[in-house]
Amino acid sequence: MNNLNEQNITYSKSDNLLKDARQIIERTRKYAYNAINIALVQRNWLLGKRIAEEELQGENRAKYGEEIIETLSKELTKIYGKGFDYSSLYKYSKFYKLFPEILDSLSPESYPILSWTHYRVLLQVENNDARNWYMKEAAQQT
Repeated sequence: MNNLNEQNITYSKSDNLLKDARQIIERTRKYAYNAINIALVQRNWLLGKRIAEEELQGENRAKYGEEIIETLSKELTKIYGKGFDYSSLYKYSKFYKLFPEILDSLSPESYPILSWTHYRVLLQVENNDARNWYMKEAAQQT
């Protein structure tokens, strides 16, 4: 996936208005999808980072971390509804821990920016070398 700064919404003018209109719409949709995806990845990474920072303050870190995520999940769900359950917040925390520099780069040269769906799958791969291989493969396919 490309960095948003490298994408332009352009079209090549032809003698066919419908063709040009479709090209504009399709390119704009792709741009919007990429922008939303990057924002979602950023949000999830930042939430994961903040949860991890809070976990470091606890003495019994594993139990404290579970309590933090459980409490935060209840509060966020009251405010925002679905999407912030315990499982989701746990994934965000794991995402930050497995990809600690991803937000700093946000460029395909150092880390490919994949969809949140790709990262959710990558979180399930325990072996670091295998995870990196799958990440590179996914980046080449997008």
